[in-house]
Amino acid sequence: MKKILFLPLFQMPSGHHRAADALIDSIQSSDETITCRKIDFLSYWNEPLEKTIGNMYLKWISSLPKTYHWVYRRFMYEPKNQQNTMLIDYVQMLGFETKMLELLKEEKPDLIVCTHCFPSAIVSRLKRKHQLSIPVVNVYTDFFVNGIWGKEHIDLHLVNDETMKRVLLEKHNVAEEQISITGIPTSDEMVSLTTRYLSDKKHILVAGGSSGIGNILPYLRSIRENARYQYTVLCGKNDKLFKELESWNLAHIKPKGYIECREEMNMLYEQADAIITKPGGITISEALKKRLLIFVHTALPGQEQYNLRGLKEKGLIMELDDQPSENEIALILENEWRRKQIFSRMDDYLMSTESSAMKEIVKLMDSPAMLNMQPG
Repeated sequence: MKKILFLPLFQMPSGHHRAADALIDSIQSSDETITCRKIDFLSYWNEPLEKTIGNMYLKWISSLPKTYHWVYRRFMYEPKNQQNTMLIDYVQMLGFETKMLELLKEEKPDLIVCTHCFPSAIVSRLKRKHQLSIPVVNVYTDFFVNGIWGKEHIDLHLVNDETMKRVLLEKHNVAEEQISITGIPTSDEMVSLTTRYLSDKKHILVAGGSSGIGNILPYLRSIRENARYQYTVLCGKNDKLFKELESWNLAHIKPKGYIECREEMNMLYEQADAIITKPGGITISEALKKRLLIFVHTALPGQEQYNLRGLKEKGLIMELDDQPSENEIALILENEWRRKQIFSRMDDYLMSTESSAMKEIVKLMDSPAMLNMQPG
């Protein structure tokens, strides 16, 4: 049996976990000779501290968004600079590299897949120091490459589009054969659009922020008494939002709790004409695959701000005003010419994909170099 170790970060629900889970399900269903294991490295390093850091992270984004964005831009987003190098140097000081080697010795993987930049940075440093020989794959879950990801010492980069590929080629001197445009991995249950089950009244999905971040309530309150469209609000694990919407008991605004079944989620997409959401990598990728008009109501500081900028430049999403209205949405949703233009750009974007992330990972596992390599 061959073994793949997936390394996201934090235990909270995130795109890093959803991408890893999608790949694990796809790989294990397609190749019985491969076993997959997913470990949150921060919890392995120190579980109580991981919970503390996770809570602090959410509070920081909510209470001091401008400060968080400044720190993210200065220390994580920007190309490698003195501050970035100093941040990564703390990795060694805090014993992360030693702990990573301990984890790899315990798990003995044949391949490492990083769906978060922090584990990628650690294993890349270990490879640069010749302390690790196991092949490593970066699976990018945003629409840009931040400065923390390991670059030169990563064996395979699975990116979302040609722009990201050029960044790796031109700014980081990554060999072209080590990069593949695969898009962000989504569940196999999330099939490309098959049949749109539309009613006379247009249906809009609303992603309300699964962790309680990203305030969509003002918009929903504005359409509480009267609405042109039907809304299904995906509350995730945001119980506060779910309970408030449920208490309204409205026919045109239906809240949904956390949905584990991807088939159910796929059907909700099939029934919708558009989605109002934040620019998180997984949700946007699923909406593109389902050819939904995408309206962005909030972008969290840090990576979502950069996702928003890149997606707007490609004309794939529409950013709503600070106080959005249904009329703003109707200008797109009711305009056939504008819809066709957006769908054409979506189709071009999706057609640029060269392969699937699952196929590229399995191909690497089956490569002659891998067959002759012993785990480091």
